[in-house]
Amino acid sequence: MTAVKAAGLVSTLEGARPYTVFAPTNAAFAALPAGTLTSLLESANKAELTSVLEYHVVPGKIEASGLKAGTVKTVNGDTFIVSQSGNTFTITDGKGNTAHFVTTNVEASNGVVHITDAVLMPPTS
Repeated sequence: MTAVKAAGLVSTLEGARPYTVFAPTNAAFAALPAGTLTSLLESANKAELTSVLEYHVVPGKIEASGLKAGTVKTVNGDTFIVSQSGNTFTITDGKGNTAHFVTTNVEASNGVVHITDAVLMPPTS
């Protein structure tokens, strides 16, 4: 939430439009290379932080049962790839990093959240 507040996205994500959010755990943020999160939280890097956070948001409400393998377009305009093996979902970012779902279908007032074990980076950042 610290990053969402720093990027000025709280009102966007609390809006009426339904969203699917692929939310990394706190441990996922802590696992970023040293200094990455601190750098992203600096006011001079707000645009990059916003892009990274919006890369974890997809328009519409997509529960795990509705996820399909393939490319997904995110709110920031970039794409990531969803793959599935049995009941296990993986998403791969534009830089080849992967995130696995830790928890799926956390209901929100305006969509759904899937908790992931890694922070994804858009190909343009």
